Parts: sequence; structure tokens; C-alpha cells
Amino acid sequence: MSPTVFREGGFRFYFFSREEPRLHVHVQGQNGEAKFWLEPAIELAQSTGLSRREISEALRLVQEHEHVIRSAWNQHFPG
Repeated sequence: MSPTVFREGGFRFYFFSREEPRLHVHVQGQNGEAKFWLEPAIELAQSTGLSRREISEALRLVQEHEHVIRSAWNQHFPG
């Protein structure tokens, strides 16, 4: 299961239900995907197929929607 947190700018931001416990979000774009850590700081963990411009835009959106991502994480992974 991979619930969608939100969609914006041609990206889908989502979680995998059975993955590592460190707070992060996956981003799927038209040309590839990326994973961003939210702890201890927001940073790119890895990416495949996305251009630097797409990664920068995805990072901006993660930063802009950090509170939404954290709230969705806490609802999806209680405890």
C-alpha cells in the first residue's frame, strides 16, 4: 500500500506502508522518482530519472508542505 499524501506540480507525494521508520516521503514525477528525508533535516535521499530542475521543484514542494507530510505520516504510522 502506498497512500498519496498530495499531488502538485505534476508530482505525486506518497509513502510506502512497509518501509523504514525514519520520516521521509517519495515523489513520483513524469520522468522518474525521488525520496526525501524529513529528519533530521529535509534533504534528497535518492533520485532516479528526474532532472535537477525537477528535483529542485520537488524539494521546494516538500519544504512548502512539510506540515502536511508530517501530519499524514503521523496518521498513517501511529505510535
